[in-house]
Amino acid sequence: MNILQPVDWSFPVPVRLGPGRLHEIGPYCRAAGSTAPLIVTDRGSRELAFIGQAFDILTAEGLRPQIFADVSPNPTDQDAEKGKQVFDAGGHDMVIAIGGGSAMDAAKAISLIAGHDTPLWSFDFDVPPPAAHRFAPLICIPTTAGTGAETDSTAMITDTTRGIKGCVWHPDHRPVLTILDPELTLSLPRNLTAWTGCDALTHAIEAYCVDMFHPMCDGAALEGLRLINRSIRQVVNKPDDLAARMAMLSGSCLAGVAFLKGLGMVHAISHMVGALYDTQHGLTNAILLPTVLRFNRPAIEQHVPAMSHALGLQSRDFDSFYNAICAILDDLEIPRSLADIGVGRDRIAEIAQKAHGDPAAGTNPRAADVAQIEALVQEALDKAR
Repeated sequence: MNILQPVDWSFPVPVRLGPGRLHEIGPYCRAAGSTAPLIVTDRGSRELAFIGQAFDILTAEGLRPQIFADVSPNPTDQDAEKGKQVFDAGGHDMVIAIGGGSAMDAAKAISLIAGHDTPLWSFDFDVPPPAAHRFAPLICIPTTAGTGAETDSTAMITDTTRGIKGCVWHPDHRPVLTILDPELTLSLPRNLTAWTGCDALTHAIEAYCVDMFHPMCDGAALEGLRLINRSIRQVVNKPDDLAARMAMLSGSCLAGVAFLKGLGMVHAISHMVGALYDTQHGLTNAILLPTVLRFNRPAIEQHVPAMSHALGLQSRDFDSFYNAICAILDDLEIPRSLADIGVGRDRIAEIAQKAHGDPAAGTNPRAADVAQIEALVQEALDKAR
């Protein structure tokens, strides 16, 4: 099997995979009737080559693109509102997300509210969705192999009033196209390659361990875990390995499909740490993962054999699986404590209280009250592994 052979998937949304497929974005937009797409990326990606490349491809098709890059590493509701204003003022008719998780989340939020006056938090995951709207069509083009957010509608946005990360979505809102082009990940720095890869790793593990009968998501989680495990060290140590980059993109996408089941306590805590400290999401997940695995052990041991098989392990016990995950984190030079990324002990109670209300806490395989979450945060501050 040649993993670099261009291929199209029809599930869960139209996905085009393969090197060079970014070049298809112009003809697609024109055929879809777009005349003025809005490219959404984050501040850190604004000057990277793929943004200019996408702009030029769209312009060459006779379209009128504009770039919105006023997006924080952890996107806020204020970022989304600024993007909506740019969309509306520019007469735009499509949103194209290009970048990592922050670009995806911001673009989704903008696409939700563009062209009408419904407030963003009306789309909060925890409330009944508003009546159907004519959403701005959304295209997602990830440039990191980690977010996995390119095939669904959910977006994690920081609520600047409540000081938490909340999830916004609508059941009728999905990307009309996803492009997985490994060439776009080649310029990703070593540390971001590692951190975003750990995000994908965490997605696969947490999603598979959610206590729900969902064979399609479970299959995606295990195959995603297999692809990530075989490639994550390779893309960090040999960043020009295009086949490894394609494997990571595919694995990350599958892990993203898997978390339609839900996630777990790693993400519940990480969301709130990110909201309070603006930490890099994949790195925060990676630090928390060992602590949460130990806590969840009684509830996930029945899932360990299948995950161990996906990792290519001979042993099928929890300790061997746990040690293999920690070995990956060590090889990728992941810090061992939340304190190493600036998290303070003075906000443990606040993090725990907010994490307890996160939707991902509700699908963690082992229930935890606020006091138990406080203990987990304390443990991850002392030494996560």
